[in-house]
Amino acid sequence: MLRLLIASSVALGLMAGGLLGEKGKPEKNGPTIEGLCPAVYAPVICDRGKIYPNQCEADQHHAKNCVPYGV
Repeated sequence: MLRLLIASSVALGLMAGGLLGEKGKPEKNGPTIEGLCPAVYAPVICDRGKIYPNQCEADQHHAKNCVPYGV
């Protein structure tokens, strides 16, 4: 019973716009769930020479002074 209550609460939160944009569609840019980034390849290189697949990934690792790389 508790699982059903929790699942219902999560579903209502999503329908109310917590993680979804207008009309129940996922947002096009940015993380869909905290800690997860979209699968977009737009590499960036940051201060310490580390290359991340996109700015969202770099932000998740608290990287600084990132600029587009390669493409």
